[in-house]
Amino acid sequence: MTPPPVDALFARQQAARWRVAATSADQRRAKLRGLLDALMVHRAEAHAALAADFRKSPEEVDLSELYPVVSELKDALRHLRRWMKPHKVPTPIGLFGSAGTIRYEPRGVTLIISPWNYPIYLTLGPLVSAIAAGNCAILKPSEFTPHTTAFLKQLLAGLFPEEEVALVEGEADVAQALLALPFDHVFFTGSPAVGKVVMRAAAEHLTSVTLELGGKSPVLVDADADLRLAARKIAWGKGLNGGQTCVAPDYVLVHAKVHDALVEELKGAFSAFYGEDPEARKASPDLARIITPRHHARLAGLLRESRGLVVFGGEQDAGSLYLSPTILTEVDPESPLMREEIFGPLLPVLKVPDMDTAAAFVNARPKPLALYVFSGRRSNAEALVARTTAGGGCINDTVLHFVHTGLPTGGVNTSGFGKAHGFHGFQAFSNARGILRQRTRFSAIQLMYPPYTGFVRRMIDLTLKYF
Repeated sequence: MTPPPVDALFARQQAARWRVAATSADQRRAKLRGLLDALMVHRAEAHAALAADFRKSPEEVDLSELYPVVSELKDALRHLRRWMKPHKVPTPIGLFGSAGTIRYEPRGVTLIISPWNYPIYLTLGPLVSAIAAGNCAILKPSEFTPHTTAFLKQLLAGLFPEEEVALVEGEADVAQALLALPFDHVFFTGSPAVGKVVMRAAAEHLTSVTLELGGKSPVLVDADADLRLAARKIAWGKGLNGGQTCVAPDYVLVHAKVHDALVEELKGAFSAFYGEDPEARKASPDLARIITPRHHARLAGLLRESRGLVVFGGEQDAGSLYLSPTILTEVDPESPLMREEIFGPLLPVLKVPDMDTAAAFVNARPKPLALYVFSGRRSNAEALVARTTAGGGCINDTVLHFVHTGLPTGGVNTSGFGKAHGFHGFQAFSNARGILRQRTRFSAIQLMYPPYTGFVRRMIDLTLKYF
C-alpha cells in the first residue's frame, strides 16, 4: 500500500494541476526567474553540499552542476513565450478552408527520479522543463547524496508550495511507492536495470516516460586526429566527477598507427590535470571521490579482473574512496571492464587496425548514450557518425553536447528514450495536441459524405489522384 504522506501529496498536486496548467508564460517565467535567483544566492551552499557528498571542488560544481541548470533556466526564460504559442502547420489542399495548429499542453502531475552523480543538475534540469510546460512535479533524488538533497529540499521549499513542486526524501521503497501512483509523466535518469523497473511500473498506468539511462560510451580516434587535443578532451571528460558521468568516455578505440602516441598523450593530460605523481594526484582538490564504499569496491573489482595492462595510475584507497585516473591497454574485450558501464576513472584503450573495425566493434554492442569521434578530416568523422548510432555525442570533443540547450539529449533503446533540454525538454513534459479549426461553412470533404453515389466516387478518385 502507498504510504499515506506520499499518497496525500500526490492528491494535493492532482487538485492543483489545472490551476498550474492555466498559468501564463509570464507566471511560469516568474517561477523560473525565482529559481535562477535562488541558485545564485545559495551558490556557496551548493558548493558545501557537494563537497560533503563527493569532495567535489567548487569550480567543478560551478561548471558541471550549476552552469547547466543556469543555462537551462536562461534558455527557457528567453524562449518560453514562443514555445507556448500554438504552432501553425500547413493545411493539405484536400482540407482547404481549415487551419491546423499544434498546442503544447501540460501533462499534469509529473515525477522526476534523479540519480546521485549530478544531483543538482539532473534534478533541477528536468524540473525547469516541467515548470516551463506548466506541470506540477514531485522530485525523488538519490539517497546517496544526503547533503545535496537537504540543500535542494530547503531551496525548493522556499520557492514553491508543495502542491506545485515537492521534494520527497527516502530510499528505494519511497521510489517504489511513488511509482505505484498514476502520474501523468515520469522522467527517470539512472541505470538501465532500474530503468526497466520504472518502465514496468509506469506500464501499469500507461504513464508516459522519459528514460535517460547509461551505457558504454565509446571514443573513436582516427589516425589523422590531433592527438594532444584529443587526449586532453578525453582525459577531461573521463576525470570529470571522478568518472561518474553517464556520458563519460567509457573506452577508447584508437587506430593502431597512433595507439602508443595517444596513450602517452593521455598520460600527460591526466598528469597535467591532477598531478605528476601518485601522491600529488591523491592530494588533488580537483578529483572527486567515489560515491560509496560499495561503488568503490565494484570499481576495484573491475580493475582487478580487467586482464589488462595498467600503464598509468591504478592507485586506490578504500578508506578515503579514492581511485586514481587509470589507463589500461591490452584489455580483453570480453572482460567485465568491457561488458559493464565503468562509471569511474578507469579508461581502457584498445588498438584497432582501422575505423571500419572500430565501427563494427561499437555496433556489435548495446547502443550507447554517447559516442565521440576524433578525426582530422570532417568527411571521415561524418562517415563514422553515419555508420554508428548513439543517443548523442561530439566530433572532436567529449561531454559538451550534454549541456547544449539547443541539442536534444537522451538515449536510444538500451541507453534510454525520450529527449531532454531546452525546447526538447519542454516537449517531453507536454502533450502535443493537434487541433483542426474549420473556418468555412463549406469544406471539400462534404462533397464526399454518404451516400456514395457515382459523383462521390469520382470526387474520391480525383482526391486520391491529385490531392
